[in-house]
Amino acid sequence: MPDADVLLRLEHVQATYNRAIVALHDVSLTVRRGEILAVLGANGAGKTTTLKSASNLLPAERGQITGGTIVFDGINVVAARPGDLVRRGLAPVLEGRRVFRSLSVEENLVTGAIARDATRAEIATDLARIYDTFPRLREKRRVLAGLTSGGEQQMTAIGRALMARPRLLVLDEPSMGLAPLLVQGIFRALALLNRQEGLSILVSEQNAAVALAHAHRAVVLENGTTVLSGDAAELQRRGDIESFYLGEAAPQAA
Repeated sequence: MPDADVLLRLEHVQATYNRAIVALHDVSLTVRRGEILAVLGANGAGKTTTLKSASNLLPAERGQITGGTIVFDGINVVAARPGDLVRRGLAPVLEGRRVFRSLSVEENLVTGAIARDATRAEIATDLARIYDTFPRLREKRRVLAGLTSGGEQQMTAIGRALMARPRLLVLDEPSMGLAPLLVQGIFRALALLNRQEGLSILVSEQNAAVALAHAHRAVVLENGTTVLSGDAAELQRRGDIESFYLGEAAPQAA
């Protein structure tokens, strides 16, 4: 596909931790402008490492890119500082609902606008947008983030990233530890932002069903290698995705 259509490209990426533990052997993927790409795989497949590589966050965890290339909108990601990537439009949401627990929900959200030197008027506009996207956060805006539920913390973490006005949202395991209804609500909200604003989203998920239901395309990782990619609807129709690649038991015959 023409490079103008591609916002993020990983080609044959290899990565290690502590220069000894190989986490990625050969990962390739592309995120087109205005699409949702799901990264699927079982625990240990390399999903989190792939997303941290795309955001250049591996060095913070003693990780290294040892091969391949990663380019975001023409920028060599490995040579860029994570903060500069955020300012250029790549906003990561890490696994584990990492909020500032001693700050209120609204204070957490406002921190997301700091990277782009937003004015008070811009912050107010963006807060209204986040509260429209996640109405529960409006109700909890004065509550300390550490006292909110897991779902509310996940919405806060996503909302904080959206306050940076990203073009690409890099989202790691948003369904982890959340009830199915909350997960569906979060994915519907993200899909709406994608349709209305053209927000590109790279999301890693172990819940293949919900990810494929909302993504345009998907890639499947196994042991740090891209083993499958294609249209999400086509992959959703395949009956072997979960049993072969996600570590789920195959259905038993009646």
